[in-house]
Formats: sequence, C-alpha cells, structure tokens
Amino acid sequence: MRLRVMVAVVLVLVLVVGIGVYIAASRFRGNLPASTSSACEVSTPAGAVSLHFDQMANAATITAVGLTKKLPDRGIVVALATALQESKLENLAGGDRDSIGLFQQRPSQGWGDPDQISDPRYAATKFYNALVRVRGWQDMRVTDAAQRVQRSAFPEAYEKWADEAEILTEALTGRSPGAVTCGSAGEPLLRGLEATDMLGHGLRQDWGNVETTVSGGVGLGVRAASERAGWRFAHWIVAHSASIGVQRVQFGSREWTADRGAWTDVALAPTDLVLAEVYSGE
Repeated sequence: MRLRVMVAVVLVLVLVVGIGVYIAASRFRGNLPASTSSACEVSTPAGAVSLHFDQMANAATITAVGLTKKLPDRGIVVALATALQESKLENLAGGDRDSIGLFQQRPSQGWGDPDQISDPRYAATKFYNALVRVRGWQDMRVTDAAQRVQRSAFPEAYEKWADEAEILTEALTGRSPGAVTCGSAGEPLLRGLEATDMLGHGLRQDWGNVETTVSGGVGLGVRAASERAGWRFAHWIVAHSASIGVQRVQFGSREWTADRGAWTDVALAPTDLVLAEVYSGE
C-alpha cells in the first residue's frame, strides 16, 4: 500500500514538472508568425527572418530612431531583440498588468502615458534613453543589457532573439544591400498625393531632417550621403510600403517593386538619390 502511494506521488511530481517545463518552453520559444506570400523577408549572409508588414515597419522605425540618436549597431540589436521578445514587434494595446506597446512599457513605472507609449517612435526613444544609462551595456550579452532596462521576470528570454536581431540590424542599417523585401499588400491603402504626403511625413518622423525632392508627381526622391545611407532609406521605404502605398523603390542599379516583391537589376540611377514611387491616384 505504501509503495503504491509513493509511486502515485512520484507520478504526480513528474506530471507537475512536465507541465512546468512545457510552460517554460512555451514562454521562451522564439518563433515568429509564419511568413505568407504577402509578407516581408529580411535576408543577409547571416540568415533570414520573415515578418508581417506591421512587424517589418516597426523594426524599421526602431532602427531609424537608434540611428538618428547615433547609437552603434549593438544598441539597435539590443532594442530589436527586446521588442521581439516583448511583443513580437507588434504594437500591442495591452499586455501583462499595464504594459503597452512594442517594448511593453508600463505607465505606472514612469515610461509615459498610454498614448505616448503606443507611439513606436516614442517607445523606441525611451528604450534607447534607458539603455545608454546602463554602464558598460555595449560589452554585455544582449539579454543582460536588455534586462537592465526591462527588469523582466524572465531575464534570459531576450538572448534567444539575438540572431534575428543581428540579421535585422545588418539589413536595416544598410550594411547588406537589397536585403529587405516585401510582397504586395493588395489594394493600396493610399494613392497619389495622399501617399506621397504620408511617405514624406513618415520619413521626417523617423529620420528627422531628411532632404526630399518630388519625383514625377507620384513619389519622392530621398537624398543619401553614402551608399549605406541610401540602403537605410531604401529598406525603410520598402518596410513601410504596405501602409504608405509605395509601388516601386530604386537605388543605384537595383529596383524593388511590390508586384515582384524582390530587388532586380535595372539601369543605373543617381547613386545619391533613393527614388520611391507610390501608386497613382487613378
């Protein structure tokens, strides 16, 4: 009888431990939503990451904010890994307790009010401001630097996103040309002058004082001081193409179109200008 009781107790303990392991594994699993034919892909020599349109746009905005703050690429890696863990790069309306947004920042902990934290640019700025106050963050593991900012109950969780964050950073900082592609999102949300205005507005919000020129009345040209800067802008525009209504982007001798969803070789265009064409208003 006593033996049966002991066996039953052991079985119960094994079951409880098994459930705990499953829950922990689920909590720390680093899977992103599966790619579809109308989503985006980032591909560099280091690997590939598939994202939906809103995830791609948020990753590009986080990167742009870090670059405008003149942070090294390491800071962008930490920020992207943090947002991948906290929200899967989705601007969440809510979360654990009063957590909000890409980084699941809490108004009650002084990160800002809900409307502010819901703005990806504000949220990224607040994260970077906190990160640079961490002494020695550049020499820390990704997960340790992120944890010093986030104070998560799962401090090791950020590390599993380090590889994906490195790939995104390599592409979105312009180190890997033609690395960001997105397919067609279907019927464009904006067209013509409205899309052109939105493109200019988004560029100014994320990049600050950028020099743009009108491109044939159906888009913009963005001045780039270097090849790497040109690819930063080109990738940012492709990343935001679905929400803005961008149909074509050209930089140098490479062109992306929403219909093809890929970069192809074309006749050489000015190498100091990124050309973005929106869908016509017809």
